[in-house]
Amino acid sequence: MINAHDITALVLAGGRGTRMGGVDKGLQTFNGTPLALHTLLRLQMQQGGLIGEVMINANRNLAAYEAFGAPVWPDSLPDYAGPLAGFMTGLERCETPFLMTVPCDTPLFPPDLAVRLADALGRENADIAMAAAREEDGQIRTQPVFCLLRADLLESLVAFTHEGGRKIDRWTALHKTVTVPFDQPNDDPRAFFNANTLAELHSLETR
Repeated sequence: MINAHDITALVLAGGRGTRMGGVDKGLQTFNGTPLALHTLLRLQMQQGGLIGEVMINANRNLAAYEAFGAPVWPDSLPDYAGPLAGFMTGLERCETPFLMTVPCDTPLFPPDLAVRLADALGRENADIAMAAAREEDGQIRTQPVFCLLRADLLESLVAFTHEGGRKIDRWTALHKTVTVPFDQPNDDPRAFFNANTLAELHSLETR
């Protein structure tokens, strides 16, 4: 059972932004608001009251991120090691029983994300709950950067990354992981659409 404020939410904004021309994704605007700030605000509006603390993982422009009012932590691994480096940073700083990760470049993620991940994790007595969504080809695929993790997985993740592991799904496969599909009739089909270019980001602003 996951209770109110048991989850710390982590915004992943530590990437190179290579496919967006090397810009700092979290500082690009969505409907006039920087993406990372938009993500923080969306997290604060999550249903169920399960999220207590929020943090940002960023590796550039730290002062700009700090201005959004949440703690900002860079990767503890060098050389932009990918989302798992952000996971590890979040677990190192997490003071609640659970950590939920969300990327900064997916502005329409579901308002009931935390509730549904928490329900599945508790129901299956799992270590990790991972979102999944139907993509344009009709297939349901996991969304590995949208995870709810037990905070005591830090030691496992440290060992995995120190051995050179970088793929989220290869690490989560080491633990009991439940996949949570967001494919119900009322679910927004673009909820997990991540913007890799500025044009894709602007296309989402029409909602």
